[in-house]
Amino acid sequence: MMSVYTQYFQKSKVFLYPLLKLKKGAEFVPIETYICWDGVYSITDYKFICVYHSERTPDYISFESKYLKEHPLLESAIQLPEDKNVYVFNFKTYRFDYVKFVEGKFSQFSLGTKKQITNFFGTIGKLSDYVQSFLDPEDYHQSYADALEVDLETIQDVYEVCSIPNLDKETLVSEFPPEVELLKNKYLSLD
Repeated sequence: MMSVYTQYFQKSKVFLYPLLKLKKGAEFVPIETYICWDGVYSITDYKFICVYHSERTPDYISFESKYLKEHPLLESAIQLPEDKNVYVFNFKTYRFDYVKFVEGKFSQFSLGTKKQITNFFGTIGKLSDYVQSFLDPEDYHQSYADALEVDLETIQDVYEVCSIPNLDKETLVSEFPPEVELLKNKYLSLD
C-alpha cells in the first residue's frame, strides 16, 4: 500500500524545475526554487526562480556557463549577499502549465509537460511513485482513500492528490540588490 506524504514540499522544485531540461542528479542543484520574488515578480509574470550557492569553483563555473547562463529561458542572473546567485527564467512558453501549477491542478498539465516531469524523475523509487500519483491521480485514488481512511468518493471529488502550492513558501523573500534596481530603471542619477 502506498503511504501518503503529508509534509509540505517546494512544489516548484518538483513540477517546474524539470522543465528546464537539466539532468536529474546534476552536480549542482538549486538550494531552493520559487515562482515569485517579493516586490519584484508576481505569479502573473510567469517566472521560475532558482537560487544556487555561489561556488566559484571551476566545476561550478563550468556548470553555470554551460547550463544556466546559456539557457534559452534565462532572463537574468543576479548576485545576492550571502554568496547566493539567483537565476530568473521566463516561463511564458509554459503559460498553460504554469497556471495549472498555481491552481494545484497538476493532473491537468499538458502531456508534454507530464512527460518531461516523469522523464526527469524516472520510473523507479518512492519519489517517482509520488510524482506519478500527482500527475495521474485517478489511478491512485483508492490507495489514497485507504491511506487517509476516507471514502473513495471523497478522494474522487477532490480528484487531485497533491496539495496546491503555498504561495508564501513559493515566494523568494530577499531584498533586490540596489545596483540591479538602478539598471532596471535604466537611468543613473548624476547627483
